[in-house]
Amino acid sequence: VFEHYLLQDLETRALVALTPETSDTSGASHRVRHGQGYTVFEGRHAGLETECTFFADRTDSMKVVQVRVRNTGSSPRRLRPAAVIEWQMGAARGERRTVTSWKHAGLAAVFGQQRESGAGFGGNTAFLMLAGTGGRTLQWTSDRNEFFMQAVGALLLPDTLSQHAGSGLDACAAVSDEMVLAAGESAGFAFLLGHGESADAAEALAERWTTRDTQQALDQVRAFWDELLGRIEVKTPDPLFDALVNRWLPYQTLGCRMWARAGFYQAGGAFGFRDQLQDAMAFALSDPARLREQILMNASRQFPEGDVQHWWHMPGGAGVRTHFSDDLLWLPYACAHYIEVSGDLSVLDEVVPFIEGAAIPEGAEDAYYTPETSGRSATVFEHCARCIDRSLKCGAHGLPLMGTGDWNDGMNRVGHEGRGESVWLGWFLCDVIQRFAPLAHQRAQDERAAPWLAARQGWVHALHHAGWDGAWFRRAFFDDGSPLGSSDNEECRTDLIAQAWSVLSGASRDDYTMPAMRAVKQHLTDHRAGLLRLLHPPLAEAVPSAGYIQAYPPGVRENGGQYSHGAVWAMMAQALQGDVQAAWESFRGLSPAHRTADPQRGPPYEIEPYVMPGDTYGAAPYVGRGGWSWYTGSAAWMHRAAIGTLLGLEVHGERLRMTPRVPPDWPAFQIVLRLEGRELVLRWS
Repeated sequence: VFEHYLLQDLETRALVALTPETSDTSGASHRVRHGQGYTVFEGRHAGLETECTFFADRTDSMKVVQVRVRNTGSSPRRLRPAAVIEWQMGAARGERRTVTSWKHAGLAAVFGQQRESGAGFGGNTAFLMLAGTGGRTLQWTSDRNEFFMQAVGALLLPDTLSQHAGSGLDACAAVSDEMVLAAGESAGFAFLLGHGESADAAEALAERWTTRDTQQALDQVRAFWDELLGRIEVKTPDPLFDALVNRWLPYQTLGCRMWARAGFYQAGGAFGFRDQLQDAMAFALSDPARLREQILMNASRQFPEGDVQHWWHMPGGAGVRTHFSDDLLWLPYACAHYIEVSGDLSVLDEVVPFIEGAAIPEGAEDAYYTPETSGRSATVFEHCARCIDRSLKCGAHGLPLMGTGDWNDGMNRVGHEGRGESVWLGWFLCDVIQRFAPLAHQRAQDERAAPWLAARQGWVHALHHAGWDGAWFRRAFFDDGSPLGSSDNEECRTDLIAQAWSVLSGASRDDYTMPAMRAVKQHLTDHRAGLLRLLHPPLAEAVPSAGYIQAYPPGVRENGGQYSHGAVWAMMAQALQGDVQAAWESFRGLSPAHRTADPQRGPPYEIEPYVMPGDTYGAAPYVGRGGWSWYTGSAAWMHRAAIGTLLGLEVHGERLRMTPRVPPDWPAFQIVLRLEGRELVLRWS
């Protein structure tokens, strides 16, 4: 949906900018404020002050654009609020077949109904309303062509809207009205953009909102976020740390990653099997029900063979079945984490159905289709166990198979023939089994756990022999047996996550992990720019090709930039190894708030100072520029690392432990837990 919210001066016909993007000739200045659940655009125009607040309602499918206007001049002003919404009720404009209608009897709303049902959106109905203006001179139309100058494609607000509706139009919804503000007078109105799964549902929603107090709705939004984000509150000597950890990281994780599943750089809206499980783990303490629900949802996207959908779209469930080797393993990992923090073993007994679908064709990397819900079901324990069972097969070096990508999707050609092996996956599997095998023993499933533990023992041996390159751990082995992430490689000689997870997994020893982390400092750290590169040197001409990662420019995304997700893991490993100074240097290099505030690192960064970026570029001429903000799983991991690793809070059911790893110049800090009606204050000094 493309949206235009406008205010026109009827004397001059000029547009008064409600947001900075609106074409404006009045020389307006703007101040933009972002909070959890809302954004405010404040504008100062010639004789007018405007405040435009965007938010979504807590319970209804309603977007609200609440506007306040004040006439600061000495004479009356005739103004025309207007909104134009370009309907796109589907994945793409070409998939839509929108029929529009107008309802005025108490509603004054333009409706658009999606008739195309092939993508699962048939019957869905959206509407646009203008409330609070009185409606005495209300105009409307459903024809988008009325608003654009054909020669240049610029937005044009015609004097009169045609009141066209029906089918066969370039569908939109547009409403406008007129109002007069006396000198010194203020007034408010609101644009309301709503959605229902049917025409009747949409009309009922519109009717409810004719009398709804939009300020009360905004207050409810703010109260929701204040309560949720106040459940874990840190108070440290670093105000930027506090702002990021208390508010913005969990907000980014829930609002963007789990709810919208979209951002400025990616607007797909799909559920990712590994993605939302990792995101939800950040709420294991503050909102365990959210993680529990995510575990059950993900279990329902597993095939009986043990593999899972890499990602899928709802409501239909169409998605991709792949040979990725790590996706499925995040289910037992997240489940073990949930049980460790909450103590709730009952999740293992929940019964969840499988999905059924065709196998991936021979020689193909994936298969995209809509699976069916299987007639077979199993407990969550069985779902998790099948994930591990499927992952036990090893290659020639005794390491687990990489498939068409482990955690790094871009390395899709390392093991696509079925023989390539992953060192990182070996560490991750060691950790998964270490966490999940005790749950099998508790259920008297010793025979089920025995091959897991035997496999883990074999991986530990292989990781320290074939996986060890002499000064650091290799990353992987190609199908032909050649190494990646080795001193033998001209490109990608050293890889970050293979070193980090040798520490995080707990499956290695200091005589290996200490030199591995020294290699991180020597080969992957740019101290001047404050970067932890994911690998170095970047991949470009390597043969065999690691995959589509080599199509990225050097230093961008996974190809040698600071890929935030992996860099947070490395920061955690630095802290756990006892290198607290390096860990906090890494935190400040990862933190958007600290990077923006730095006089050298701030200017080239160029993205938001309050949300984690997916990556920060690591090669000239763009060293230090942020990329892929908002839609990154690093926000959840950064939150967990800040509280659990740096501040050192560990929660095991009813038991708490703190092992702080904080800067030596911090005199004290505290963590306040407001959970289940109780408040607990933990102080360290």
